[in-house]
Amino acid sequence: MDTNLAILLSMAIPLAASLANLALRDRANLRDGLTLTAAVATFGSVLVVLANTGGSSDETLALITVFPGLDIAFRVEPLGMMFAIIASGLWIVTHIYGVGYMRANKEENHARFFAAFSFAIGSVMGLAFSANMFTLFVFYEFLTVSTYPLVAHKGTPEAIRGARIYMGLLMGTSVVLLLPAVIWTYTVAGTLDFTRGGILAGNIAGWAVPVLLGLYAFGIAKAALMPFHRWLPSAMVAPTPVSALLHAVAVVKAGVFTMLKVGIYIFGIDFLAETGASEWLMWVAAYTLIAASVIALTKDNLKARLAYSTVSQLAYITLGMALATSMGALGGGLHIATHALGKITLFMAAGAIYVATHKTNVSQLDGLGRRMPLTFFAFMIGALSIIGLPPLAGSWSKWLLILGAADTGQLVMIAVLLISSLLNIAYLLPIVGRGFFLPAPDGEQGGFAEAPLLVWLPPFLTALGAIALFFWAGDVVAFLTPITVTP
Repeated sequence: MDTNLAILLSMAIPLAASLANLALRDRANLRDGLTLTAAVATFGSVLVVLANTGGSSDETLALITVFPGLDIAFRVEPLGMMFAIIASGLWIVTHIYGVGYMRANKEENHARFFAAFSFAIGSVMGLAFSANMFTLFVFYEFLTVSTYPLVAHKGTPEAIRGARIYMGLLMGTSVVLLLPAVIWTYTVAGTLDFTRGGILAGNIAGWAVPVLLGLYAFGIAKAALMPFHRWLPSAMVAPTPVSALLHAVAVVKAGVFTMLKVGIYIFGIDFLAETGASEWLMWVAAYTLIAASVIALTKDNLKARLAYSTVSQLAYITLGMALATSMGALGGGLHIATHALGKITLFMAAGAIYVATHKTNVSQLDGLGRRMPLTFFAFMIGALSIIGLPPLAGSWSKWLLILGAADTGQLVMIAVLLISSLLNIAYLLPIVGRGFFLPAPDGEQGGFAEAPLLVWLPPFLTALGAIALFFWAGDVVAFLTPITVTP
């Protein structure tokens, strides 16, 4: 299959699945089966792109010319290729989980739910293969709009309020901060093409460099830097498959992916290092990293605790970019993959607990691990990966970030990363400990109580993926290494 056709199919197939869900709203089995087929076909299209290009290509597919030098265009590069593989691959698992969760929990409006879900995946594919910042911005906004009905899905006052905060913060920061940054970049550089080594060196200098970086950093609110993080815990009112989509497959990963793209291909790592323009961003990321972990410690609601964990973990990736070293950028890129597998496991396990027991708080989980051993095993593996314990994937990305900080002599940042891992232990492992080692409340002694197969199996599989990625991490880093090499 031609590479350009495969790229277009990776976006068109999810869109077709979105329309099919609406057209087949009354035929649940056919609708869900076709969507699963679409997920597999999308992943297959992405693999065709990988096979044809090896993850990088100089060929650009330009669809629409808006202004001279400003196109809706697509190109393959390693970071976007990795993101496309993660998002399309995890869509398969998340769809299976979503079907099981929505049916077991007797949620309503399945067709609308999976239509919006599919459209969101198509937006991610466009974002991943974007050849320039303009194209990325367009698909970034498509992703925001398509996920709004998912956050508001339950239709309760709490869900509507959470969805309004979600939409208001994400759209507001895009219009007020990110769009001016994109326009400013085009004005000074004459292009928005993603270019190894960046496009701003020699075109902007002095105070303007950190100011422009600030517009990007806070305008990319999907990266959840404090104080523009509130949308993420507010969105936890959505069904758990949406939480998995937000935290692992699409939204937050789109944010930190965009952050890395801006740092590597718009500013350039060397330019950031020479100007010191990203030093302030290191401190903002470090504060977010620690503060969100401390807040997570105070949350009894399981999904809220995991939400603040995500805010903290995303800051690792922003910190990697802000270190302005090759090792930091590679650590940030790898952390996109390791966090995706770890966090999707945690959220799906939390959803499995809810489906089986309707328990939502950490304080309610005593003894439940002995009744739901498969779910709690998956949760434990996801937690240990997020913490960064070998032999789990998260250990490698954290190690690379520490090396990146060491490269620049940032001893405080090394301390921040290590303290954060200790805080990860403090807010994640008690969940596992309660489940396996504390006695169950009176009247809840019982036998096997796992959720239905389609609900517990996906997090079990992604937990195994977190183990497997530990051994493949070197290949991922080698795959990403060209993004840090200036031509």
